[in-house]
Amino acid sequence: VQLQASGGGLVQPGGSLRLSCTASRSTFNTFSVGWFRQAPGKEREFVAAVSWVAGRTYYADSLKGRVTVSRENSKNMVYLQIKDLKPEDTAVYYCAADPFDKKFTSADRGTARYDYWGQGTQVTVSS
Repeated sequence: VQLQASGGGLVQPGGSLRLSCTASRSTFNTFSVGWFRQAPGKEREFVAAVSWVAGRTYYADSLKGRVTVSRENSKNMVYLQIKDLKPEDTAVYYCAADPFDKKFTSADRGTARYDYWGQGTQVTVSS
């Protein structure tokens, strides 16, 4: 499975952005898809995740309320909406997939819980 994240760019503080993730397979099937981000010099951190079949969502505590993860089954797409962007949101954003319809726990915030990764898309928040 090859994943591709897109939709990044340069955004002013306070703005919003919607990132998209698509897969090379015709469908995510029973996968769960997570979003992570990595700022320069920092570890990759969990942002949000969604389970494909049940539509369960899971968010990083620090970002809850500013991000929304969703899926569009008919288009085989997963989205990450981020609002009220701050300079500290500047990072490369990655989508990742795991072939299970997860009932998320704190363990699913770890990168090791996802088998497939995309290239990432750069988000820069600056005035």
